[in-house]
Amino acid sequence: MNLWKTYKQTSLVIKMSIGFLLGIIIGVIVGPSIEVIKPLGTILINLLSMIAIPVVFLTVVLAVNNMNPKELGKTGGKLVLYYSITTAMAVLIGLGLALIINPGANLTLPNAQVDEPANPSFSDILLNIVPDNIFAAFNSGNLMAILFLAIIIGYALSTMKHANDPKLVKYGTVLQEVLEALNELFFRVLKGILLYAPIGIFAIAASTFGTQGWDTFESLLKFTAVFYLGVILLWAFVYTGFLKFSRVSIRKFYTTIRRSFTTAFFTSSSVATLPIAMEDAKKLGVSDKIVHFSLPLGAIFNSDGGALRMGASIVFAANVTNANFSATDLAMIVVIGTLLSIGTAGVPAAGLVTLAAVLTLFDLPLEIVALIAGVDALIGMAGTASNVVGDIVGAVVVDKKGKKA
Repeated sequence: MNLWKTYKQTSLVIKMSIGFLLGIIIGVIVGPSIEVIKPLGTILINLLSMIAIPVVFLTVVLAVNNMNPKELGKTGGKLVLYYSITTAMAVLIGLGLALIINPGANLTLPNAQVDEPANPSFSDILLNIVPDNIFAAFNSGNLMAILFLAIIIGYALSTMKHANDPKLVKYGTVLQEVLEALNELFFRVLKGILLYAPIGIFAIAASTFGTQGWDTFESLLKFTAVFYLGVILLWAFVYTGFLKFSRVSIRKFYTTIRRSFTTAFFTSSSVATLPIAMEDAKKLGVSDKIVHFSLPLGAIFNSDGGALRMGASIVFAANVTNANFSATDLAMIVVIGTLLSIGTAGVPAAGLVTLAAVLTLFDLPLEIVALIAGVDALIGMAGTASNVVGDIVGAVVVDKKGKKA
């Protein structure tokens, strides 16, 4: 019992890292015969596939529902616009760097064959977004249609809650409580899956490294390098660009918030860093009203680090499976990556869940999720630091614009 209690209380990042490292060691020592434990990894893949759609749908519905335009006003609109721009830029940076550096180009997954994606027309994409059957959209795992449904249902629910008719308000409140209860239910299921995740990651790492050896390790190192280079570019050009546009001293900004991004880096938790980030934002002269509104909102909606990983991960998966994406596919990845990263920023293990959903959309093997999870600790640290820095930049930019107005 004590062992199980210790296991449950140990950080997921530590457990996944240990599972991944043990998988590498055992796989290299045992060799190809280690594939006998591969079904343990397949179970994890099936579980992630099972949970991805309901978690994404419910999270986006509730996120949109909480974004009542009357309540958020101009400040909320500016923040959401800012999050959308930085998140889209993060996806583009991840995509662009990965297309140049090509992580995963020398890696193959056994029995992972992917048909080349079809090249749909604009009308096909539009029709694919708007389903003719709600249940068919969920049954087929049509992520674009599910996101569309989540957005319109969330908005409709918000209008019911803020209607003048008491009956509609009552219905809206009841529906929100039901959705929140379902969301909590699936989060609990997800927590159970994440308890199993280190075992599944161990099995996939062992079976992959047992047959692939150094090629896998080299590909993951290259993938991690792509991500960190992307973070540098995101800070140097996107965040710094917004700060210059708002006439904020770059040196003063990064010096003042160094506690925030270092805490975020080492804890890998935006929530744990929130009190420090709020203090640092106030030191920069951001008003209390903006700080208390924007930073908690950013912790829920803003995930530039996850978006950057999304772009790089898709190219990594495509290289592993020799899939070729058209310009339309890449544009779709940017749009979906932006929506998912904004909508599911507060989800536990959001990067793994949203990546599983997008890989499913493009019929790419979910083994990629488990492989990337092996370096999730390194990626998560820089990704969380980026999220926190991006949140503070957003607060500064919106506050400056408000003061000018």
